[in-house]
Amino acid sequence: MKRLMDLYRRVALAHPPGKALSPLVRGTRPLTWLLFIFLVGVASSTHAAPPNILLILTDDQGWGDLGVHGNDVIQTPNLDALAQSGTRFQHFYVSPVCAPTRASLLTGRHHLRTNVTGVTDGREVMRTEEVTLAEALKEAGYATGCFGKWHNGGHFPHDPNGQGFDEFFGFSAGHWNNYFDTHYEHNGQRVQVDGYINDVVTDKAIAFMTANQAKPFLCYVPYNTPHSPFQVPDKYFDTYKALGLDDTLACVYAMCENLDDNVGRMVETLESLGLRDNTLILYLGDNGPNSKRYVGGLRGHKGTVHEGGVRNMLLMNGPGIIPRGQVVEALTQHIDLMPTLLAYAGLGTPDGVQLDGRNLRPLIEDPARAWTERDIFSHWRARAALRTADYRLTLQGEQASLYDLRVDPGETVDIAPLKPLVFDALKARYDAWYADVSADLTPEPLPIPVGYAERPIVELLAPEGKPVGNVKYAVRAGWANDWFTDWSDTEAYVYWDIHTVRAGNYAVTLNYVCAPANVGAKFEVSVAGASVQGVITEAHDPAFLPSPDRVKRIEVYEKEWKSLSVGTLAIPEGTTRLKVRALSKPGETAMDLKSVVLERPTIF
Repeated sequence: MKRLMDLYRRVALAHPPGKALSPLVRGTRPLTWLLFIFLVGVASSTHAAPPNILLILTDDQGWGDLGVHGNDVIQTPNLDALAQSGTRFQHFYVSPVCAPTRASLLTGRHHLRTNVTGVTDGREVMRTEEVTLAEALKEAGYATGCFGKWHNGGHFPHDPNGQGFDEFFGFSAGHWNNYFDTHYEHNGQRVQVDGYINDVVTDKAIAFMTANQAKPFLCYVPYNTPHSPFQVPDKYFDTYKALGLDDTLACVYAMCENLDDNVGRMVETLESLGLRDNTLILYLGDNGPNSKRYVGGLRGHKGTVHEGGVRNMLLMNGPGIIPRGQVVEALTQHIDLMPTLLAYAGLGTPDGVQLDGRNLRPLIEDPARAWTERDIFSHWRARAALRTADYRLTLQGEQASLYDLRVDPGETVDIAPLKPLVFDALKARYDAWYADVSADLTPEPLPIPVGYAERPIVELLAPEGKPVGNVKYAVRAGWANDWFTDWSDTEAYVYWDIHTVRAGNYAVTLNYVCAPANVGAKFEVSVAGASVQGVITEAHDPAFLPSPDRVKRIEVYEKEWKSLSVGTLAIPEGTTRLKVRALSKPGETAMDLKSVVLERPTIF
C-alpha cells in the first residue's frame, strides 16, 4: 500500500489540477487509473532491474551425464527440468581440460591470450591484467562470490579475490585430496569444514545469495566433481551399484546426482527469496568425461580434441528472461558467455578489452535468426582442432585428420586424403588463429607474487616449483597437492620463481616429512645471494590420512605435514629465484618437502 500511495503522489505532482493527463489514462476511473499506474510502475521497475546470475560449472561432467541428453541410467531431474523449462544449446564447446575452460569462461577470450595453457606447473595461472566477468559486474554494482574450485592461480592477485570476487570459499588447485570433512580457503584464510564438499559449497552459495538478495549478484559455483578422487556419500553410490555398474561409473553417476540435488537446493532458494524470475541460471561442464561412459556416440573424452572431449552441455534458465523449451543448434562456446551475460546486465564490453566471444542474446531470443558461420578452435599441448558447421580438423603431433560431421558425427573415417583442399584451407585457418592468440604467451610460467598487503603469508607449494637433480615429485606429473621426495643427492635442489612487490626480511618456514633415519639432514634456503640454513631435528613420518575412495586414485594421498621455522631471509623487489638445497643427508634421502612459507613483516 505504501508503494501504491507513493506512486499516486508522484503522478499527482506530475499532473496537477488543470494539466492534461496522458491519453492512456484520460477518461479512466480514479481507482482503475491508479491501479494501471501501479502495474506499469512495477513492470517498468522489474524490467529495468539487472538480472542476478547463478553460473554453475562442473568438473569432468560430460555432455552425456544428463538424463535429458538420452542417458537412461543417470538421475538428474532438477537439471532436466532446467533444460526443459529453459533453453539448451545442442552444440556448445569448451576446452579439452579444466583450467583453460575456466579462463575462457571468465574473460570471454581464448585461453591462450590469458597465458593459461595447462592444468599444473604454473601453466594454469591467468594474467592479472585480464578483465574478468566478476570485475566487470562488480564495477557495475553487482555483489560477486565464487564458491568451489578456482584453478586459475592460487596467489593474490591471481586468486578470486584479486580477480573481482568479493567473497571466495573453495580451493585454487586442480583437484582436492578429500571430499569429506576437509579444509578450504575463505578469502585467504584456511577454514575447517564438515560434511561432503558439494553440500558445503552449496550452503555457502545459498548464504551468499540470501545475504545479497537486495542487490544484483553474480554467484559463480564451480563445483569440483565428478573429478577424482572418486568419493561420494553412500546414499548416492548405493543407488548405482544396485544397478550393477562398476565402482567408477557408479561413483561418477552418484556424484552427478548429488550435483543435481544441490542445484535443486539453489533453485528452491531463489524461489523462496522471490528472485527466480529475475535470475539467469547457467549450467555447463568444463571438458569431456573423465572415464569411458555414455556420451551420445561422440568420439573422445577429457583431454582429447574430438567432439566427446570438447562438446558439453549449456543450460540457460530464467522464467522472466530466457525462453522455455528451446533448443539452439548453432555453434556456440565458452567464450560467448561473458559478452552474453554483460548484455543481459545492460553492460557493454569493458574499455580496452578485446573479447573473442559473441553475444548470444539475439540468438536466444530468436534461434531461427541468421547466425554467421564460425570456427570453433581447441588447443591443449600438442593437440589441436578446428570445428566448422560441417567438418572437424584434428591435429595431434604428426597426425592430422579430417572428419565430415554431417555424415560421420562419431569421427570414424578420416577423409583428409579425399578432400585435400578442405584440409589445407582449415589447416591454414587454424595456423593463423594460433599465431594470433599465442603471440603474447610467456615462455615460462608466471612467477609467484610475494609481498602484497592483502596476502602477507604466501605458501610456495611443491607443484608450483621445479626439482633439479635427484629429487622428484611423489606423483610423476607434479599434480595438485603433490610434494618433493626421494631427495637422494646433496647436489639436487628445488626452486620457485617469485616476483616480490615489496622488499623485506621474510620469515621462512618449511613443511616437511622426515623418517627417523634421516633426522639431522641439513638444508639451505636462498634467494638473490642471501641464504638461511636449517637442520631437521625431529622425525615426522605419519601414515596417509584415511581416504574414503571408491576407486584407487592416481593422485597423491593426504598427509599431515610438520612445520619448521628456519629464520628470516632478505628478499629484494623484482623477479628472483628461491632455492632449497639439501646440504647433507644422514640417511638415504633428505626430507620430503611439501612447501615453503614466506611471511611478510608488517613493517619494512
